[in-house]
Amino acid sequence: MIRIGKLQLGLALGAALAAAASAKAPADVTIDGSRVYPESITSDAAGNLYNGSNAGTIYRARAGSRTAEPWIVPDAHNGLRSLFGVFADDKRGLLWACDNPNLFKRETGTSTLRAFSLKSGRLSAAYDFPTDGPSACNDIAIDKDGAVWVSETTGGRIFVLRPRANELELFAKGADLVGIDGIAIAGEGAIYINNVRKQLFQRVERKADGSFDKLTTLATTLPLNGPDGLRALGGNRFIQGEGPGGRVALVYVAGDSAAIVPIASGLDGPVGVTVSHGVAYALEGKIEYMFDAKLKDKSPDPFTIHAFALKADQ
Repeated sequence: MIRIGKLQLGLALGAALAAAASAKAPADVTIDGSRVYPESITSDAAGNLYNGSNAGTIYRARAGSRTAEPWIVPDAHNGLRSLFGVFADDKRGLLWACDNPNLFKRETGTSTLRAFSLKSGRLSAAYDFPTDGPSACNDIAIDKDGAVWVSETTGGRIFVLRPRANELELFAKGADLVGIDGIAIAGEGAIYINNVRKQLFQRVERKADGSFDKLTTLATTLPLNGPDGLRALGGNRFIQGEGPGGRVALVYVAGDSAAIVPIASGLDGPVGVTVSHGVAYALEGKIEYMFDAKLKDKSPDPFTIHAFALKADQ
């Protein structure tokens, strides 16, 4: 018979518990690229992560991988330039992407909503924005009927691509929408947005015929600081990233109020968020390196997708 002392048993048990805890802890993901400056992240049903970049490359981290690798690279066929929002559409097997002229380099041109095959990465469709002024296709959400909703920041617009439609339809436009950023659909179908310039979280009200009515600004339990990426979690629950604020928070909507519950802080510009299999992922944008004279000659690398385990009751 092999005898094990109490100390040895305690050490063994401690090591086992530590190993189990370590195995359950979600791992951060490093983006394999330099000066990526990503703006948005999404995840598919299999747990793969996708993020865009300022230079137009789309990166993918396969489920369980700690590295996001270049997956779709700009070329003459796909026409990619500079990316903001990305959104995985499992039902149609597509990855939607907000493609823009490089706004940080003051390039001009029109924005385009592009769709890529989740299987092959090939371009499936492209929908140009109206050429009636500057545009910034920012983020994407899909409702239960399959309509694709898109926020446009510069002109203060919301577009919708109806199922089987061949072009984007203007749903709403106005000065009060200038600065719109994240967009997400609640469980009952209501559209929620945030405004990165005005520090607001809002509900988009619709008339009986489904057309735009007005915006309702929700009272938040904490002030917002640069609300950006926004994803629905079911019901009236959302997750939101605040770039300048360095914070990722869960948002619980009740009537015209929104409880802001931080789950991470002190991040370097968490502009994009997604949740996959009980893990929240926050994408650091590090945009200040593009504008701060003190940082322009310094490297912002590496770019990291931080992972946070969510509790069952969150």
